Amino acid sequence: MTPNVDAHVRLDTHVAHPSAVTAVLTGAQAHIALLGLEAAEWTVVADNTLVLACIDHEEPHWAKEAAEHLRAEGIAVEITPRLQEAMDGEWTWSDYPMSWSTLSEIREVSNEAQKIHDDIRHGHLLIHAHAHDGHTTVAVGTYLHPSGKSVYLHGENHLRQVADTFDSPAAALLAFERIHAATMRPGPAPMTDAERAAADARAPLTGTAAEPPPTRPEPQTVPAYLADPGDHDALLDAFIDSHGEWQKWRTWSDDTTHATHESQTLRIERVHEADRHGAAWTVAAYETPVSDRMWHLTATGTTPAPVLQALLHHLAAGDAWDTSIGSPVTEKTVTAATQPLTDAGWEHAVDGRWIRWTNPSGDAGIRFDAFAAHQPNSTLTTWTLWSGPSIDNPTWTVTASPYTPSSLLADLSDTLAHDTGTRQAQPASRKHETRLAASGPATPAVTAGPAASRSR
Repeated sequence: MTPNVDAHVRLDTHVAHPSAVTAVLTGAQAHIALLGLEAAEWTVVADNTLVLACIDHEEPHWAKEAAEHLRAEGIAVEITPRLQEAMDGEWTWSDYPMSWSTLSEIREVSNEAQKIHDDIRHGHLLIHAHAHDGHTTVAVGTYLHPSGKSVYLHGENHLRQVADTFDSPAAALLAFERIHAATMRPGPAPMTDAERAAADARAPLTGTAAEPPPTRPEPQTVPAYLADPGDHDALLDAFIDSHGEWQKWRTWSDDTTHATHESQTLRIERVHEADRHGAAWTVAAYETPVSDRMWHLTATGTTPAPVLQALLHHLAAGDAWDTSIGSPVTEKTVTAATQPLTDAGWEHAVDGRWIRWTNPSGDAGIRFDAFAAHQPNSTLTTWTLWSGPSIDNPTWTVTASPYTPSSLLADLSDTLAHDTGTRQAQPASRKHETRLAASGPATPAVTAGPAASRSR
């Protein structure tokens, strides 16, 4: 028959739920096909897109019947090859309790169970209580319209049947409680796997075409002190791989990695899961492999990659441990350590025992503690490199002890003053606004209509 309705229906298996069937409608009169499919319990999930999802996995059979009805109405129907294959296949339930039943009889039982399921989800059949009788789920409920009959339900999914009827909810509940008082629970039973899968398949789609993922902004070039931390573990691995005089070894815990120079006088400790403000890196120098520590430096896990790269580059140069024991910090060493900041025009200020160098924007700096510098056995920090809202609320810090080589500190100062790095741009956040909606009229009570027929 030549289609005389300007509508086209494409039937296919559901991408995420293979037993379900989708229908995509096109044409100026697509609404005619839509009304017919809705009447047969197909669910609208998007504009001109419907889904048939059943609890008996018989969707291909009912989709085939729907296609015949649509064609009889003069509507063009296209069936994809994979759905056609499912339609043409014959199968039987394994361990079906009524093994003597023919396939058509099994479908008749399943169809009645589907109608019960649809009546419940549409609110036509109100379930008062459920229980487990030792073999399966049983329930008691009442049809709100048109019969008003109360029913005793036995079974789950495609095997659920009306086992008895009652003239009133009270009579039904009394009978149900008399038999199932020990396991009786109010309301409907939790959804079965089959019911949940069908509900998921009927969930509204966000659109017929997937929206492309948002484009990630290109990284921004920023001063080194504002750069992203990057992958600190990868930085350490690359450093060791490219410098054969360094060897890596792990402790009994996978939380920490150590790297040691072949001289055994310079060591790196990398704590992989350090606290945000804790020491994720510790560099320590020794006069001999068995002597006390000469100096040490720490860095937090949020330290920018360019700063760490400058540190590692200096360690690779081989002169980071050349400070002799006992050499006091002098005005000359302080000047040498901070000369790059002075040359870059960073603000210099003295505040009691502290000397500060701060960049013009006030979000990065170096602080020198003159008191701590002359307390070699103290735990006080002599040098603090930082960036963030303030030195008291930093995004990252690098700290160093009194005898940390001025050449190393000068390299780090130069990095802060002149080097750049990259930072991933953050998308602008949306401003959340709370709006008070005007109160509208109460929704009027609606009398439930008759249950839709499952004639597909």
